[in-house]
Amino acid sequence: MLKSRIAGVFCLCCMLVTTLAFDAAASKKNHYESAISKVRSEIWQDINSGKCGSAAAAIMVDGKVVYAEGFGMANREKSIPVTTTTLFNIGSISKVYVAVAIMLLVDDGKVLLDKPVTDYLPEFKMADKRYKKITVRMLLNHVSGLPGTEVSNSFGFKYDDNVKQETINTLARAHLKHDPGAMAVYCNDGFTLAEMIVERVSKMKYMNFLEKRIFKPLGLKNTGIGVGEIKGKPVALYYDPKTGEMHPTETLSVLGAGGLSSTAGELCLFADTFSAAGKLLKKDSLAEMRKAQPSTFRGKLRNPEVSIGLGWDMTGLPRYDAAGIQLLGKSGGTGNYSSMVFTVPDRRISVAVLAAGRGSNAMKIALAGMDAVLVEKKLVPREGKTILIPPKAQKLPQDYASFSGYYASNTKIGQVVFDEEKNSATLFIFKEKEKVPAMTLVYNNGYYYDAEGNRSYFTSTGGETYYVSSLATLGIDVIGMQKIKPIEKPQSLRINMDGMVWLRRNVSPLEGIIAVDSHFVKSLLYKELPGYVDFMGAKRIDSPEFAGMPFDAIRDQTALTLLEKNGDTWVWISDLLYSPAQSAASLKAGGNSVKIEGDGYNKWMVADEDMVVSFTKPKQGRIIMFSSGDTVIYDSAVNTGDAYTAKGSYIECSGFANDVFTVIAKPIGSDKKK
Repeated sequence: MLKSRIAGVFCLCCMLVTTLAFDAAASKKNHYESAISKVRSEIWQDINSGKCGSAAAAIMVDGKVVYAEGFGMANREKSIPVTTTTLFNIGSISKVYVAVAIMLLVDDGKVLLDKPVTDYLPEFKMADKRYKKITVRMLLNHVSGLPGTEVSNSFGFKYDDNVKQETINTLARAHLKHDPGAMAVYCNDGFTLAEMIVERVSKMKYMNFLEKRIFKPLGLKNTGIGVGEIKGKPVALYYDPKTGEMHPTETLSVLGAGGLSSTAGELCLFADTFSAAGKLLKKDSLAEMRKAQPSTFRGKLRNPEVSIGLGWDMTGLPRYDAAGIQLLGKSGGTGNYSSMVFTVPDRRISVAVLAAGRGSNAMKIALAGMDAVLVEKKLVPREGKTILIPPKAQKLPQDYASFSGYYASNTKIGQVVFDEEKNSATLFIFKEKEKVPAMTLVYNNGYYYDAEGNRSYFTSTGGETYYVSSLATLGIDVIGMQKIKPIEKPQSLRINMDGMVWLRRNVSPLEGIIAVDSHFVKSLLYKELPGYVDFMGAKRIDSPEFAGMPFDAIRDQTALTLLEKNGDTWVWISDLLYSPAQSAASLKAGGNSVKIEGDGYNKWMVADEDMVVSFTKPKQGRIIMFSSGDTVIYDSAVNTGDAYTAKGSYIECSGFANDVFTVIAKPIGSDKKK
């Protein structure tokens, strides 16, 4: 009886304590509940719709993390959930770290922003004399004019320090797409050069410099190299949203451009250092990093452009500028991860979102979270809900015909056709030789609107014509495509490249899955565009051996150079090397032995009939199979076992010098096809 009474009193006390604790917690208002709810809701929408598999978010105010949470499973096989210490690759947010590293050297008196890059890297040369005018500052604010991105083996499953020398080699035969300083066009290679400057001037390995000068002073114990190189710490793995297959953990060898990993909380802690001098940078360097760093093109579009800074994507947005609030922001995207960090340095508010998934709306989610915090603090007014009212078509402007013609982005070529009767414009995209309608735009009050209410316009300036997306919700304009100029006296390459299939030959077996699309490519010529060739984007034919970059405002352009090798005409597409498909060996019934030669080039075979194939490969070797229509049907990085290959399919074997592969092929009858 006594025991039961004691137990009853104990239970009553527990209930009382629990009730009091709950009441106390309930009475303590969470000032950030609106932001937290918004972030949670949108992250789960991304996960449930397959845009990402897992995610993490954090909000920091006045130097304290007021919210941090993980979503989904970091490791599905082991049922390990994402927590606040789970690591994600942060992609291009890494650019802010290398910019800070440069500014630390500026503080040390060892680097001057406006000195030529060649003063620090004398080995940096280009096939364009203007390269000597590129300064250190121009590397960090995307105005250098460099073509764009070193693709070959930059994304992979293992860190490769050789990517820096390969970048130097590629740039040595490259041209600029515009005068240094003329335009701000996103460029990864500039940050690889900045990384090299940090190493050269500091006489330290880049990661060691970051550890000593940034990570350790800030107490960043979970920020470092990409997750593919991380051992003993929790990592958010990437799973293909279509197949559910786990991909090998990803490493980017371009550390300055996009090779770091971190947590959402530590991203906020790093961003908070921009709130005051002395946390990392001295006063003048901090001010330099917080201000806009425009090109001479600034002001030539209707509305403000993105206000690029040193490393930052933006140093403000019109909505917040109007309220006297400076917003710094940087996004990141890799083959497997998406990320975004925003900070309002004067108010010490930071928001970060990380996701394992290429299609995540990390930027949108982080901005929604930041906006909710600022609204709660009454720093900006709450925005009303936007109601989409389809605009009524108005008469096309008098000059509309001057904007008709062919346009291109870095990978797509299209045609804009105006319809005077419907007061509309239709954008057709080339799918090989077929023109496929991509969207129809209705003209209204100076802008063209698509079915979702997104607005755009056409403009000509400086002898060039652009198709511009006007992002009304952000209040900024972004060039989406540039018009392809007709050539008065078009030239031709010395070989007819129309319809040719090309096989990439300088592939490392550890290269990332995101780059597999570059392995099997078709080149095309269009009768409507004499003097141009389409090989991973439009190129202007400048000589029988060379086709260069035709645009000044399009990112990640490449040039084409023909060369003779092994009795065939091969092609350099900037840093990517290709041989014609006819150079592939025939896949024979029975055993096929493939050896990687001393040059390290991967080997190709083509199936002359339907077969089932099995493989024996080196430990780090890789086999990828493509259908005749360039679809990947097998990749040993994620697939195992035997595979079916139809007639006309290609098999790629990549490895290291002297690696030997065995491919056993068994022909099958048509009645056994599946």
